[in-house]
Amino acid sequence: MKATSLTTMPLMSIEAEKAHGLSITALKAGAGRMLGPGAPHQSPRLKATVAGLTFPNPLGMAAGYDKNAEVPDPLLALGFGFVEVGTVTPRPQSGNPQPRIFRLPNERGVINRLGFNNEGHEAALLRLMKRRHRGGLVGVNIGANKDSEDRAADYALGITTFALYASYFTVNISSPNTPGLRDLQSAENLSDLLARVMAARDAAAEDAGRSIPVFLKIAPDLQEADLDHIAAAAEQYGLDGLIVSNTTLSRAPLLNREAGAQAGGLSGKPLFDLSTTVLAKMRQRVGAAMPLIGVGGVHSADSALEKIRAGADLVQLYSVMVYEGPRFPIRLLRQMDAKLKAQGETVRSIRDQSVTEWAERPLVG
Repeated sequence: MKATSLTTMPLMSIEAEKAHGLSITALKAGAGRMLGPGAPHQSPRLKATVAGLTFPNPLGMAAGYDKNAEVPDPLLALGFGFVEVGTVTPRPQSGNPQPRIFRLPNERGVINRLGFNNEGHEAALLRLMKRRHRGGLVGVNIGANKDSEDRAADYALGITTFALYASYFTVNISSPNTPGLRDLQSAENLSDLLARVMAARDAAAEDAGRSIPVFLKIAPDLQEADLDHIAAAAEQYGLDGLIVSNTTLSRAPLLNREAGAQAGGLSGKPLFDLSTTVLAKMRQRVGAAMPLIGVGGVHSADSALEKIRAGADLVQLYSVMVYEGPRFPIRLLRQMDAKLKAQGETVRSIRDQSVTEWAERPLVG
């Protein structure tokens, strides 16, 4: 099937996971070049330097879409400033039983309980090796196998495996769909995990010729004390930044609670307020220097800019693409640029303008 037919067919009428697969097929067939600018969108107002990396713009494709590193370059061609592939685990795993992705069109949300379905390190590594010299910022989101006897070892192995090919790493301990995974966010478990992950990063630095930035992706379903110990651990172990946040188990953000009857993590527009509140609270804890990536509920230029005002250096999206399609990233970036130009601002100058306001909100769920 040609890319044009795949990208114009009514994907919303197709079962969600099948539609996802068809969109990957379309990008492989060249849809990225046809529907986007062909490269990351650039503007001096949108440019950002974070963790030693220069981003042409602050908009990234979040992990979860390109789990197996099949289409990072076509995604960059849609205009994204960076792409995060994964979550990838050492061994292939099928994830949870289907169906496991559920659209909430009236809420502009998605519920998923995928469970780290992916083809494993080897398959992703082979693909990333082939694109090594193409440029562009491609992060690798690493996870642990569901049946792993030593999950921290799985994360350390991810660092070792992809060190030559990852622009940065994301340590994903916040998915709600792998039993016990979020327990790694506890103080004791987190200390052991970060010590081993950062040791693996340091050991790989010589071969990689650089120290690869490592980010920790946290859940939105946390209490103030949780944020305290995560911030302290991030500083203690020298993390390069945090990604705030993953999906939520809460259904409180939904206007229609019945829409959230399925088990799994809720993402999309309903997550915006909760994830942005956690983001701002974390910015207050880690200070101005530590990079933060804001993800959760970005659905417009205004919401992307508000994430930055609430403390984010960069923002990521994914669920909104289900409803807005592949032309959305470049449209969003152009609107962001126009708004910043009209205000005489840049993404650097607006960061943290709304931190206090957001951080005063309660953590509800």
